[in-house]
Amino acid sequence: MTLAPETQRSPSGILVIDKPLGRTSMNICAVVRAKLRRGGAPKGIKVGHGGTLDPLASGVLVILIGRATRLCDRIMQGRKRYLMTIDLAHVSPTHDRESEFTPYIPPIGTLPQPPADRVIRALETFQGTIDQVPPIHSAINLGGSRAYHLAREGLDVPVRARPVTIDSISLVSYHWPLLTIDVACGKGTYMRSLARDIGLALGTGGVLDSLRRTEVAPYSIDHARNFHDLPGNLIQADLDPVPGNEDSANPPDADQSR
Repeated sequence: MTLAPETQRSPSGILVIDKPLGRTSMNICAVVRAKLRRGGAPKGIKVGHGGTLDPLASGVLVILIGRATRLCDRIMQGRKRYLMTIDLAHVSPTHDRESEFTPYIPPIGTLPQPPADRVIRALETFQGTIDQVPPIHSAINLGGSRAYHLAREGLDVPVRARPVTIDSISLVSYHWPLLTIDVACGKGTYMRSLARDIGLALGTGGVLDSLRRTEVAPYSIDHARNFHDLPGNLIQADLDPVPGNEDSANPPDADQSR
């Protein structure tokens, strides 16, 4: 069956991007939309993403185009995996390096530098379903206002703990004060809160020093394309197929990465 010209100009599919540091997720969407328009897509082409990555984070960002935008909820429900480094010697209001951070002064009688075996035991307590308090500097909606707006105005931010699931958490490296861990988790888990809470469990500071998302199931970093290598004009042939379509294949396997 021959498609109508308008349908031919309306690409649908997925781009798995390795988001660089310093860019917002919406900025990446805007750039992709502009490249699609240069490739002949209509002005109203839909472009979204399957889960925000902050500017200070890099890694897997799933861009959904055309009909694929219907998959947003499904992608966001999938498992995420992160490689994160925590600075145990500092604290900050936002629990990352976006705000001013200060040295953490441990209480008298506590070990300023916990040994590795204690760190491993502490990490084990976070595996499974836990109650996590989101950062007050977050986009959570509180009575019609975003939490970060209230926090910036110096108002009380009544953020409540909520259950999140951490499927696995493991030590990658530990050289005081930097602790690097691998975390696989479900929807709604804040890595900044996890950094804060691991520090509290160890009796240290806890600032998210760096964050790289390595998976948004079923897409891993092996599927991701370098953002800076995207062609100037994006067309249908540049996109991965929409999973579940009768004319689509499943997401590519790791050995089919680009």
